[in-house]
Amino acid sequence: MKIDIDDSAPPYEQVRARISEQARSGALPVGYRLPTVRGLAESLGLAANTVAKAYRALEADGVIETRGRNGTFVAAAGAAADRELASAAQAYAERARRLGLGEDDALAAVRDALRAAYGG
Repeated sequence: MKIDIDDSAPPYEQVRARISEQARSGALPVGYRLPTVRGLAESLGLAANTVAKAYRALEADGVIETRGRNGTFVAAAGAAADRELASAAQAYAERARRLGLGEDDALAAVRDALRAAYGG
């Protein structure tokens, strides 16, 4: 893994995105033990707090799990991510209906948000 200092994304976000992509693609299989925060920070030339921030975000997303002193591992994130996404979509649909939005307007708002999030 490499960090691009010319990238507009902060280093912790680059670490988070790369680990997330590798976990979802299977390049990092479920159960794979990740390096320690300090170990990864040293190998990337980053501060330990930067890697710790990325790990916290990945854990919040369900991509990795920390098992105390045993280390940090790639979680079975696919199912957890699908459930979280379905729950967020359900909450959005209910909120849009309560606000009086029609289906077309609700979908348009989602498309705009996705374009903004994915840079499209």
